[in-house]
Amino acid sequence: MMIFANELLKTYSRWRSYIAFIALGIIVPLVMVGLKLQGDKLVESLTAGLARDFLLLGNVLNGYFVTLFLMNALWIHIPFLITLVAGDQLAGEAAAGTFRLILTRPASRSSVLAVKYGVTLLYTSSVVAFFVLLSLALGLLLFGTGVLFHAGQTLTILPASEAPFRLLLAALLAMWGMWTVASLAFLFSSLVDNALGPILATMAVLIVCYVVTGLPVDLFRSIKPYLFTTYLNVWQYAVEQPVPWGQITEAVLILGAFSVGFYLVTWYIFSTKDILS
Repeated sequence: MMIFANELLKTYSRWRSYIAFIALGIIVPLVMVGLKLQGDKLVESLTAGLARDFLLLGNVLNGYFVTLFLMNALWIHIPFLITLVAGDQLAGEAAAGTFRLILTRPASRSSVLAVKYGVTLLYTSSVVAFFVLLSLALGLLLFGTGVLFHAGQTLTILPASEAPFRLLLAALLAMWGMWTVASLAFLFSSLVDNALGPILATMAVLIVCYVVTGLPVDLFRSIKPYLFTTYLNVWQYAVEQPVPWGQITEAVLILGAFSVGFYLVTWYIFSTKDILS
């Protein structure tokens, strides 16, 4: 526990660890102000095709809706913020020349690696939690409560009583997906002695995978099921009606397998690495 506490303190004492919180702390309020000023136009554009056939009652532009809107708008950017710390966990120690000092403790390499990985996942969870809670708190303060409207692959309108549970489920699934991204950055962090390398490598992999999964090409469609980025939007299933538990379970298992695989590769590299500083 002492090693974990020390690593936790070390992580949250670095200025880089707060870039994600500062960025989200600026972006979320700005988007909220924009929605407060012109959110009605957004709702009108989303519901334009429904007005002819349905009568929408209640407050559609509410805290639940804007939280979901922000998650949809920023879910592709959150991974880049997480890599700033996840990619620095091992490479940062190597660059600072402190690994040999750390490994003189009674704890084994495997224990040190597990602690650093646990801190990485905890940090990732804190970023996602901060983002969702800030969005929800400001959203409820500025827009109040109401039905949860979601125009995804299917149109979903959930009652206000069900919205908090659905958003909680979405947040937990989003954390799970971001753990996979953090695991990849952690893997790259074990390969080099420069903290910038893992960050750029993870971003490059994410960009390439996003491009491959987004292009409507038959060859890429056949590759898509084997890319972990295909399943990062598993959190969106949380607001469908009914909840597609089968698809959620499949995506969770695949993302979990990727995370475990990334960690095992990291463990092998770190266990056999000749640490000179």
